Amino acid sequence: MRSTREVVQAHYDAGAKGDLDGMLADLAPDARWTEAAGSPLAGTWVGREQIVERVFAPIGRDWEGYWFELERLLADGRHAAAVGTYSGTWRATGKAMRARVVHLWEVDGGRIVRFEQFADTAAMAASMR
Repeated sequence: MRSTREVVQAHYDAGAKGDLDGMLADLAPDARWTEAAGSPLAGTWVGREQIVERVFAPIGRDWEGYWFELERLLADGRHAAAVGTYSGTWRATGKAMRARVVHLWEVDGGRIVRFEQFADTAAMAASMR
């Protein structure tokens, strides 16, 4: 079985290739995905269908060139933390954004069971005005 680090790294590697199916390949059926309060995607979504509909579809629709640059990935047992920066341009305003972010992950039996995002949502919101 792959380690927590390997599962989370596979998610980011797939994201770098624009491979949404690869990004979500290791989701548990009842995975909980939480986007930071203040984000246009804020909330907790459960299962692949909600996560795609409430997070990844809006990102593709509303942002041009949305990107997560991974700077550091720390893992210990079932948990991992990733530090990085989001960037992209809000389509409606044409304004660019760069926001610092931390992702917290929980992996059980090689499956992602929980994700939580902490982000500089003020930087994100500024690009939307």
